[in-house]
Order: sequence, then C-alpha cells, then structure tokens
Amino acid sequence: MALRVAVVGASGYVGSRLVPELLARGHEVVALHRRPEPQRFPWSDAVQWRRADVQDEAQVVAALEGVDAVCHLVHGLDDADFLQRDRRAADNVAYATGRVGARRLVYLSGIVPDLPLEQLSEHLLSRLEVEQVLAGADASVLTLRASMVIGAGSTSFEVMRQASHRLPVVQAVPAWMRGSVIQPVSAADAVWALAEALERPDVTGWLDLVGPEALGYVDLLRTYAAQARLVRVQVPVWLAPVDTVARLAGALVDVPSRTVESLVPSLGHDMVATRDAATVLGEAPTGRLTPAEAIARALAEEREDGAAVGGDPQRPSAGDPDWSRHRPLLTWLRSLAQRAM
Repeated sequence: MALRVAVVGASGYVGSRLVPELLARGHEVVALHRRPEPQRFPWSDAVQWRRADVQDEAQVVAALEGVDAVCHLVHGLDDADFLQRDRRAADNVAYATGRVGARRLVYLSGIVPDLPLEQLSEHLLSRLEVEQVLAGADASVLTLRASMVIGAGSTSFEVMRQASHRLPVVQAVPAWMRGSVIQPVSAADAVWALAEALERPDVTGWLDLVGPEALGYVDLLRTYAAQARLVRVQVPVWLAPVDTVARLAGALVDVPSRTVESLVPSLGHDMVATRDAATVLGEAPTGRLTPAEAIARALAEEREDGAAVGGDPQRPSAGDPDWSRHRPLLTWLRSLAQRAM
C-alpha cells in the first residue's frame, strides 16, 4: 500500500538518498527542510517541500499534516548545544506525529554500547535520549541504530577518506582506538532498511543497522587504503588523549570541526550489533555490501548521482555539502598555504 511519508531532514545525507528509494517504491514524499530554498536534487519536482524548523512545535505539526508515516533524520552535532536542540526537536516530532495521526515513526540513531551512561560520549547519549523521547509518540515507533555509514558524502566516511589521504605513509592511531570493533553499514543498505522499516509497522522497539562484517578500526583503515590504492602503515600512539585527537582530526579534514570533535570520543566504543535488523527486516535483494564493496563503490570514478531515483546511494550527490567534495592532496595543501599567507 502506498504511503505518504514525511522525511524530516530530506536534504541531508541519508534523507537525500532515502527519498528516491521511497519514490521508487511508489510512495508519496513530503520533504521537510529548514532553508529558504531546498537543495536541488534530481527528485525535487517529485515531492512536496514543506519548510519547518524542528525547534518550533507549531511548524512541525503543520508540516506533518496529512502524512501516514514519519522518518526522523535530524542530528545537530555541529551545534555547541546539540543535546538540548536534538531533545527539543525529538519532542516536537513525537508530539506532531501523534497530533496529525501518523501511524508510523522511524528514527535513524547510532549503536549504543552496553555501558553505564556515564561512560558514553555525548554523541551517543544524545542519540539514546532522542530514541527515548520518540518512543513516547502515539504511533508505531522503530529506531534503527546504525554504526558508521559508508558512502561518498557520509560524515564519518569523509573523515576517514580525507584523513587517510592527508596523513603521511605512517599513520598514528591512538592506542585507545586499536581495541575497538565496528560493524559499518553501506549507505545503500541503510536507505533500503529505512524504507523497509517505514512499511513494517509491526516491527517496534530498536534494531541495529549494520553490514555483514565486524572489524577493528585499524583493519577498516587498511581496507580503505587498499581500495583507494594508498600505501599506509598504522602505528599505535599511547599518549594521545581523546580531546587532543578530536581537535587534531577536526583541523585535518574539511568536515566541520565541531562535528568531528563530537564524533571522535565514540571511536573508543565497540559498535557492533546485538539485534541485527537484517534478521527481522531482511536484506536488499542483492544482499548486504561488505566494507570493501561499499568503499569501492563510494570511490568509483564514474559520477552517477547517488540521490537520483535508481541511482547508487554509495556515490556522490549534487546536494552533498561542499566539504564532502574530495580534493587531491596537492589541492588541499595549496589551499592551506593560501590561508596561511
């Protein structure tokens, strides 16, 4: 049955790739945005754009009027007060979902390690808090907890890509990261699972959205280097405080530094599945991509718009932020020299 789905954060990385998947499945899409003019995507004319600030309850209620399902994709890591802002946004979306009578609410969160709350990073604490707020909505609610999303334009992928290309042959890896294990998911599998979840109101609670392989961060860096044909050797650094690593990483890449500094503390946690979504929702017809396969498709030279209907979500999109545009090392070094002059 065709649904009318509101995508909260439609012009963001995941949202811009989820919309064409929903359209391909025959659903109507209401695309929420907060900028005066939404990004131009290949599917822009196929959806109804509604402008709303998720911090404003009345605007969210008006924007969700008439929808059957809601997918909440808004995260605010680039804001100094992202915990409070994300909490307020979640409260408004939860209230509006029930107010307009939408029957389904799906949220994309992050994997939450089984640790005492005081040991979690602010990034993961915020994701957990948003889950709990949204779970109170008067609707069927499911949270999909994703590990790192691999795809051109993904924040965590771009941090890995840019750092890998800009660091020299010998890469220093903080010792506190070397024991951590991650189970990354491809962008293609993430958008497929989100679309599937919106169609399955019988599935509630939370599930982990992951790929088929778990590996250490060092192994993931080696996998990236192999696919990108880089010669890189990782060596452990014992005296590397989390805060220092976060600041250095933020300065090294084009991704907004505040976002990077919010993400880095989570790298000390294992990010693996305890409730694999694939065992409940199933897999895409072609099966889940391994990290190597996902990276290879994200690095492919052919530029096919990843946000087009029928396009490959792994690839770049015209609407992706400027900081996600890969720049060769010499071009980056030249820009640094120009800023220093």
